[in-house]
Amino acid sequence: MTVHLLRMAVRIESLAHLESVQQERMKTIAKQGGDGLYTYTRNVPKRVDELVDGGSIYWVVKRFVRVRQRIIGVERHTNDEGRPYCALQLDPAHVQVMPRPQKAFQGWRYLREEDAPEDLESSAVQHDEMPPEMMEELRNLGLL
Repeated sequence: MTVHLLRMAVRIESLAHLESVQQERMKTIAKQGGDGLYTYTRNVPKRVDELVDGGSIYWVVKRFVRVRQRIIGVERHTNDEGRPYCALQLDPAHVQVMPRPQKAFQGWRYLREEDAPEDLESSAVQHDEMPPEMMEELRNLGLL
């Protein structure tokens, strides 16, 4: 059974900003002789097998769940102080989802597959020029 993670994109202003920050991280990792894109957490998820079985990390940007990235792998490491941490390897491709409001929280949360927002590409509604906040307001009014 697949499970996803929900995570706040702290200090990220937009989807373009998230993509830019991640591209810079990949360049830094490449200069150090590595490859791939990672995001780090203090706690290692207990449901690792379900995460790598088609799971994604859903990013909350400016109080809305807006985009997801597929989780490729989960690695456990120890920092210089001897404390464990988790490195989640992500697919660099961003998949925009139907924006959904999300209250702030710390760390990450599990997100069941049936609770995950729908991908925009699979939606029948046209979203080309409409801002996510407007789409959410129209959805709350029952117009989308």
